Amino acid sequence: MIRLIRRALDEAERDDSIGFVVLRGTGEKGFCAGGDIKTLAMAAKSRQLREAFAFFDAEYALDLRIYRFPKPVLVLADGITMGGGLGLSAGADVVVATERTRMAMPESRIGIFPDVGATGWLFEKCPEGYPEFLALTGYELRGGECVRLGLATHLCPYNRLPGVLRALEDYSEPLPRERKDAAERLTRHLSSSLSTDSSPNPEMDDWVRIYFHAQDSILRIMEALSTCRSQGQLCDAFFFQLGERSPTSLVLTLHLLRHNEGRAIGEVFAVDSRAARFMLAHHDFIEGVRARIIDKDDKPQWRPQRLEDVDISSMLPQIIAG
Repeated sequence: MIRLIRRALDEAERDDSIGFVVLRGTGEKGFCAGGDIKTLAMAAKSRQLREAFAFFDAEYALDLRIYRFPKPVLVLADGITMGGGLGLSAGADVVVATERTRMAMPESRIGIFPDVGATGWLFEKCPEGYPEFLALTGYELRGGECVRLGLATHLCPYNRLPGVLRALEDYSEPLPRERKDAAERLTRHLSSSLSTDSSPNPEMDDWVRIYFHAQDSILRIMEALSTCRSQGQLCDAFFFQLGERSPTSLVLTLHLLRHNEGRAIGEVFAVDSRAARFMLAHHDFIEGVRARIIDKDDKPQWRPQRLEDVDISSMLPQIIAG
């Protein structure tokens, strides 16, 4: 898939008759990835790490290419849009969600971390506190919530997507040379089918901002939430979600968020590449994939098992600075 999309982008950039690129998913799972996970875990288990590293390098290069592409990129993100699917959509100009769209970064549940630049671009897209909340918990956004929290730019009913695609296929007017201006022209062309409306949730927004914004310690987040007297359902879900996840992945994720906030996207992907190498060689990635995807017993044995026992301080300088 990565090679095919890269080839299509190369052709689209060279061809002056092509004004923009549309990415859309096919099949029941929508605009998602994940087919790589089992293969990567097997490569890591057999210590064939070069193959696994090459995959991540190719994936990150493609995501960065979309960020820097000279023509507008539009994503029709119907259905499940997680992990690598979000990596493809993050650099797009227009990301259309439907009522069937589900967006999340659940990687720490299988012993890795929210990669594809997420620990950088979440700060560009989301309200305060949500970069930390989404990255740590893998909270799943549905439909209009994807627009409200910034991971999608527009909402469109599923049954109107074919009309959106036809309108794009039939578009023949000249576009401005600047990517941003061209994307705005295309958005206006589709305005009758797209909406930016989403239901507000100020109570959740306040809770997320108060407990997650700019935090640098998961243990302190947990301590504060243990005495929280509001949003009990969210608090309970938070502790459950953290209990499912690799402690090492969680600690690394928060370090990456604090380091990558405000950094250029190219720098973020460089850090991701080094962090991926660290986690691929770590016990928790192989164990997480075994428990969640291969054996499906949902009983991963993390090493270490407690957040208090995680110490990646010796590796952090190498991950952060290279």
